[in-house]
Amino acid sequence: MSTTDVRRDTDHDDGPGRSGHGDGCLKRVVHSPLGWALTGLAGVGLVAGVTATGPGPVPVLGAVVAVGVYWMVMRRLARRATPEIAWRGAGRQALLGSAIGLGFVMAAALLIAAFGGYSFSWAHSAVLPTVASVVAVQAGAAVTEELMFRGVALQAIEQRWGSRVAVAVTALFFGAAHLANPGATLWSGLAIAAEAGVMLGAAFLWRRSIWLVVGVHFAWNTAEQLLGVPVSGHTPDARLWTAHVTGSHLLTGGSFGLEASVIPVVIGLLLAVPMFAAARRRGNVVPAGRAERRNR
Repeated sequence: MSTTDVRRDTDHDDGPGRSGHGDGCLKRVVHSPLGWALTGLAGVGLVAGVTATGPGPVPVLGAVVAVGVYWMVMRRLARRATPEIAWRGAGRQALLGSAIGLGFVMAAALLIAAFGGYSFSWAHSAVLPTVASVVAVQAGAAVTEELMFRGVALQAIEQRWGSRVAVAVTALFFGAAHLANPGATLWSGLAIAAEAGVMLGAAFLWRRSIWLVVGVHFAWNTAEQLLGVPVSGHTPDARLWTAHVTGSHLLTGGSFGLEASVIPVVIGLLLAVPMFAAARRRGNVVPAGRAERRNR
């Protein structure tokens, strides 16, 4: 909806009395980027909190509900279309993202292993049940986290201050959100902000698709867990391999896992550069003040 439409709606609701004026102010707040961002973050976050560690397919069902919550917030409060969650082409975008995420983790893990930081042994797990469990949990986490950070937060900030500021701020928030995890340090938070926050933000700008970044996030975490590498400080119980870690924390990431290693930081930033360049060529990098006109 255009800004003209928003003004017309609020002007119609504002009556001559004090109550009408108050209702109009409340509506302006609710429909502002801050209002719909906070609502979206709370709604999707609540779904994630209830379903993230549920048994069987519960995390996946939670992801479906979270997409519905996101759609409602964007259509009813943000008053904008939601092409970023369109089902058409979603599978293709998710597969592309998954290839990027898997390649990212495997390249980082192999480089760390080549420098003597990692070795792996078979964990003697039941393959199909283990993979099914990991896939369900990581799919739910990837969808809900990307809806919150790249879907709601990035686009709300972008509407006021443009794409570059939005990627920088959401990257810092993404890193900060992991500071409460086991083994987290200031370095691990900055590493995640750089390798994940910046790269995922650039990937979203590149294709303007939640499914692309969900694919990256999902394959990244799934590959880490199946390899037995701690995922953001959480040592996996369900895994196919056991990772044996030796050497400096700067190389291996220590108890926090691969994400606190300097190697994926370098790889992530190297991937972000061509993604940003492609986003600019597509006209997807929005200067401050332009996002609202873009979303009409």
